Amino acid sequence: MSQNSPEPYEPVLSAEVRAALGAGLPVVALESTIIAHGLPRPRNLSVALELEGLVRSAGAVPATVAVLDGRAHVGLGAEQLERVAADPSVRKLGHRDLAPALATGASGATTVSATAFLAARAGVGVFATGGLGGVHREWAVDQDESADLRLLARTGITVVCAGVKSILDVQATLQRLETLGVGVLGYGTGLFPGFYLSSSGEPVDWTVHSPEEVVEVIRAKAALGGPPTALVVANPVPEEEQLDPRLHDRVLAEALDACRERAVAGQAVTPFLLDQLMRRTDGASLEANLAAVRGNVALAARIAVAAAEPR
Repeated sequence: MSQNSPEPYEPVLSAEVRAALGAGLPVVALESTIIAHGLPRPRNLSVALELEGLVRSAGAVPATVAVLDGRAHVGLGAEQLERVAADPSVRKLGHRDLAPALATGASGATTVSATAFLAARAGVGVFATGGLGGVHREWAVDQDESADLRLLARTGITVVCAGVKSILDVQATLQRLETLGVGVLGYGTGLFPGFYLSSSGEPVDWTVHSPEEVVEVIRAKAALGGPPTALVVANPVPEEEQLDPRLHDRVLAEALDACRERAVAGQAVTPFLLDQLMRRTDGASLEANLAAVRGNVALAARIAVAAAEPR
């Protein structure tokens, strides 16, 4: 998996990431969908640089993941990062989209499932994101479930997130994670976070309080062997930075009503609801999202640093 690998479908590691992994230094994977599709321009680029800066300030190396011209990249240079942020033709790629994108020479920003897969393939053990996908409301009707869950059930990576998006069925998602054997740790909390909210109200079985405790769980999991499943570290957005819970509940109810009235279905539901939340909260949901992402990236870097320290 070298920079000059003759195999066209192997991930290309940036020189910095390749050197860090070779030396056993801490590396944190970052998704690129938030850059290309989650934020307005030009703020998206400044946020991307800020998140990479948070990783560096903690003593780790950032590895933003994307596909450019049919090559998967783990770690982007400045020009590549600018391209992902500025090019409107950059697609949104989940894990299932990777093979067609590589085969056709496409460019795309990677979602949770694609980022986790490529990061693990490159040997990166820690990944930070905002919120996971999960089981959608009305699952009994349309059986709509994010590809994130099945991918995490067969990818041995530690994912730091702020729970799952609050527009989903949180209880059903936690049940699905249990069924799939994906471990969930609440970081400093006994309640599963609600993405925009510090708490979804749903309990978690295990709580940890430091990066070192997370690392001990990672090591115990590796020593036990078994299926290569992910470990989810659910890190709540600080209460002072969360979206006002009453505003959240009211706006989400209105957005769900609008979704039904307009017959929005399938993959269009999540972006529709998220857009409604942003518009109806005057951007407050976006700020809560960014607060969660910043906290997750900072924590993921601390975990990666702790994992790289000799025992």
